[in-house]
Amino acid sequence: MPSSSSKPSLFFFLCCFVATVLCDPRAQKAALLCTNKTASSSTQQSFIANFLAAMDALTPLITSQRYGAVVNGSTQSDQNATVYAFGECMKDLSQSDCNLCVAQCKTQILRCFPFQRGIRGGRLFYDGCYLRYDDYSFFNESLGGQDTTVCGDSDFGGNSSSVFEANAMDLVRNLSVLAPKNDGFFVGFVDRRNVSVYGLAQCWEFVNGTACKQCLADAVTRIASCAGKEEGRAFNSGCYLRYSTKKFYDNSTSDAAPAGSHGHRKVAIILASSFAAVALLLVIASVVFFTRKNLMARRRERRRFGAFLDTVNKSKLNVPYEILEKATNYFNDANKLGQGGSGSVYKGVMPDGNTVAIKRLSFNTTQWADHFFNEVNLIRGIHHKNLVKLLGCSITGPESLLVYEYVPNQSLLDHFSVRRISQPLTWEVRHKIILGIAEGLAYLHEECHVRIIHRDIKLSNILLEDDFTAKIADFGLARLFPEDKSHISTVIAGTLGYMAPEYVVCGKLTEKADVYSFGVLVVEIVSGKRNSSYVLNSSSILQTVWRLYGSNRLTDIVDPILRGIFPAEEACRLLQIGLLCAQASAELRPSISDVVKMINGSHEIPQPTQPPFINSSSSELSKSSLPGYNFHPASSNTQSSGDATTESLLEPR
Repeated sequence: MPSSSSKPSLFFFLCCFVATVLCDPRAQKAALLCTNKTASSSTQQSFIANFLAAMDALTPLITSQRYGAVVNGSTQSDQNATVYAFGECMKDLSQSDCNLCVAQCKTQILRCFPFQRGIRGGRLFYDGCYLRYDDYSFFNESLGGQDTTVCGDSDFGGNSSSVFEANAMDLVRNLSVLAPKNDGFFVGFVDRRNVSVYGLAQCWEFVNGTACKQCLADAVTRIASCAGKEEGRAFNSGCYLRYSTKKFYDNSTSDAAPAGSHGHRKVAIILASSFAAVALLLVIASVVFFTRKNLMARRRERRRFGAFLDTVNKSKLNVPYEILEKATNYFNDANKLGQGGSGSVYKGVMPDGNTVAIKRLSFNTTQWADHFFNEVNLIRGIHHKNLVKLLGCSITGPESLLVYEYVPNQSLLDHFSVRRISQPLTWEVRHKIILGIAEGLAYLHEECHVRIIHRDIKLSNILLEDDFTAKIADFGLARLFPEDKSHISTVIAGTLGYMAPEYVVCGKLTEKADVYSFGVLVVEIVSGKRNSSYVLNSSSILQTVWRLYGSNRLTDIVDPILRGIFPAEEACRLLQIGLLCAQASAELRPSISDVVKMINGSHEIPQPTQPPFINSSSSELSKSSLPGYNFHPASSNTQSSGDATTESLLEPR
């Protein structure tokens, strides 16, 4: 899904500059309310799937209209699996701030993840936005059993506490009256006897008229218990009410002016109008500038890609489409080896008798040209025993084709999936595979004539020769790494569960992103468990390994199918290397060349720090495991996990 919420726009920064105030999406959690209900386990997977889809669908709606309501799942055939979701921003926020707030909000609603401890619904109030999901239609609901109030920690001190309390109550009562008359929203302040109180009242989009009045009236009654505190918030099903000693809302909204302040109000209006006019001019100029810049960049890119295609067309790499079509028996399903996000792969026999793998690139993604350019231009000159070799391509037919060497023993995913295609991999084979992957990455990162970050290291992209030599495949997401850069920023793309936290959050890409993916892969290969297993179990692989590491019982996670036939010390070393590579901090992860030395036993293995997982007892689920969710690498609530066959967190392939 789109993640425009993850980075502020140019308009956001311009507004901050012109108004000379610090723009703030108010993405601070105010209250989290999870709903515990008894539900049939038979609807578990359907409800979770509908929850994910509903959360996914909310973002574009909120981005376009600042609120969104989604119903996902059949409301007739299986009502117990239907998910209702709603999100809305406070109306004083800019769209950029709204996007930021919702992005943060969506990471925390996962604390009320479906079927964790019987949870079937959740409400999350941020100071700038609101998000809720449930298993029934609540959109018009104004009051509910979970309505609550949260008061500030500090009392209003001094001799003016009674004045402050009176001002606070006058303010919230006025807001509760004015908001229903003003499209369900009003901000204002009261300033009497040098004591100022600021407040905001908002009813949610589908709660209006009498329902809005009732909701805010109830909120006033509730918030009265906070009147002696410096801050108070009331959280109802249909509305939000807040007061504070600090002016927390946006300057551009219309304040409820205190007595005697009409002159100041006129000045404020004039200043606000002036700021808005200047901001508008700056925005228009910036839009024109960047539109022209992007247009010129696209033209340069088209010329570059055209020149590239012309070069390929005249080179030995180009293979006539008709030859490849015939080699696959016209792409007969019997020759199909697999299907990925970027296309299908077929086994083919060339006229000289050599067997090859031929990939048909999908045209239904905007990344097709970039994928083709990467695969051909980036790796055509790369040769290493642990990298799949590109033999040729075709651009002369109705579709683009890529030709690779044929790797007969399929992928690691095939060997570790439910439908195991062979006898279980022995310990010696697993060790060989792990070392081979590390050596292939070391070549890409440090030994190749250009530095390359793969970005999509996972089970299905590790192919195996007959002798189980590992070969890294699929360079469609690979990126060149400039020598003069500490990192590069790019649109986030990859596979859920293998993506490094700093990359998911900020788009900050270094070789350490591949190291993180490798660490997850090592744990999967040693344990025989895939990193997607957290969905229906109480803990993730990384969490389990970290817990066993702390209790000196790492061998407990080794694949039981090995029946204990493995060297315990070597297994512990590899698992410790996996934890070391999958640390939350990119700076603490080793280089892949050092990893190779560790695997070979010629380098000491440092003590790892905690990887980015979550605490299962608090039902905090991985922020990066769902499409479009931001991720915060903190020790208590982070874990990167997801289905190994699900691609592209933010950039569908």
